[in-house]
Amino acid sequence: MIMFDLLKKTMLTGIGIASMTKDKIEELGKKISAESKLNEEEGKKMVNDLLKQSEKAREDLENQVQKLVKKSLVKLDIPILEDFNRLEKRIKKLEKLRAKTGKE
Repeated sequence: MIMFDLLKKTMLTGIGIASMTKDKIEELGKKISAESKLNEEEGKKMVNDLLKQSEKAREDLENQVQKLVKKSLVKLDIPILEDFNRLEKRIKKLEKLRAKTGKE
C-alpha cells in the first residue's frame, strides 16, 4: 500500500506541474519577449514552441507513470485490466461450452 501511495503522490505532483507549466510558460514567454525586444510574431512562436515541449514532457511523464504503475502492480501480483479481460473471455468461452453440452 505504501508503494501505491507513493505512485499516487508522484502522479499527482506530475499532473500539478504540467497544469502549472502552461501558465508559467506563457508568463515567462511574455517576459522574455519584452526583455529581448522580440516582435509579437517571434514572441508567439517562442511561447508556442515552449508549450509544445511542455506538452511532450507531460505526455512522457504520464507514459512513464503508467508503465511504472503497471510494472508495480504486476510485481505485487495485483491483477490489471488485461488480467480481468482475459478472465472474462475465458468465462464466456466456458459458458458457451456449457450451453452446448447442456450441463449446468
